[in-house]
Amino acid sequence: MICDSISEFVTSLPPARAIAGLDLGAATIGIAVSDSSRSIATPLQTIRRRKFSEDASRLLEVADHREIAGLVLGLPLNMDGTEGRRCQATRAFARNLARLTVVPILFWDERLSTVAAERALLEADTSRKRRGKVIDHVAAGYILQGALDRMRNLRNER
Repeated sequence: MICDSISEFVTSLPPARAIAGLDLGAATIGIAVSDSSRSIATPLQTIRRRKFSEDASRLLEVADHREIAGLVLGLPLNMDGTEGRRCQATRAFARNLARLTVVPILFWDERLSTVAAERALLEADTSRKRRGKVIDHVAAGYILQGALDRMRNLRNER
């Protein structure tokens, strides 16, 4: 199920289960996971993309192994908020993935997540080679943390 809003996503989640964030690129998919209280996002891994069926199988294997209750998929909006080809590809990936799982999927604005991840890695004095290996799942962590923070704000507003 693809959720239209974060409120719909939150109400579709079972309690005390982790969620995952995905940074979907043309060549890789970065994965981050939350703790079971959905407070902290932790970068997990980056997988190399092959074809959809293999990518989906690997993602769902991680989700099953980690008992993931929901997926937050970074939506690569243009800086002016419009959607381009990358958004269309991301939405198509989500539609195809939703046919294979009952885990709810939420799109989350990922503008500047890679920039923030790169900045954090530079501040940590991470080598260029190492940055190339971890940037995608660190960016997934930024995407997921943004959604987690919004979810916490929704709980506080009640």
